[in-house]
Amino acid sequence: MSEPITLDVREELREGGEPLPRILRAVGGLAPGQALRLLATFEPLPLYAVLGRKGFDHRAVRHGEGDWEVLFSPQTPQAGPGSPAAPSATVSSTDGWPPPSTSLDNRGLEPPEPMIRILDALERLGPGQVLEALNERDPVFLYPELQARGAAIHTEKVGAGVRLLIRQRG
Repeated sequence: MSEPITLDVREELREGGEPLPRILRAVGGLAPGQALRLLATFEPLPLYAVLGRKGFDHRAVRHGEGDWEVLFSPQTPQAGPGSPAAPSATVSSTDGWPPPSTSLDNRGLEPPEPMIRILDALERLGPGQVLEALNERDPVFLYPELQARGAAIHTEKVGAGVRLLIRQRG
């Protein structure tokens, strides 16, 4: 087995950047069976689901405040047919949805704070209730987390940002 590729995105994260494209390019460039060693400023919880769907397990170690190391290793193939892809939770229309019961303005916050605030607010919603969130960036790490929770998602561009409407399952 070859040595893992190391990708350090800590500086990019500190500067407010979005390293997901670099991470996905690095994963795409891995040799068969090769692992990715990611260095980040926080534990990249949403990335676990994203790379899990691409066939990677993870092991995370916190070395200190703002210093995480995560090893993404290829999963051992399982016998039998693969599991079907999860259905998309993205909806094109919110017709029939109630008005938002909670609104969050996440503009001006650095990742992962917007995602943490949204997931926290979602936990407090009742079945069928809607959360509205304004973000500066498209929260690509958030979508798999919402989908795993069974939430329906509607996004739209608003100025230089994104408006999300998230409906709690039920």
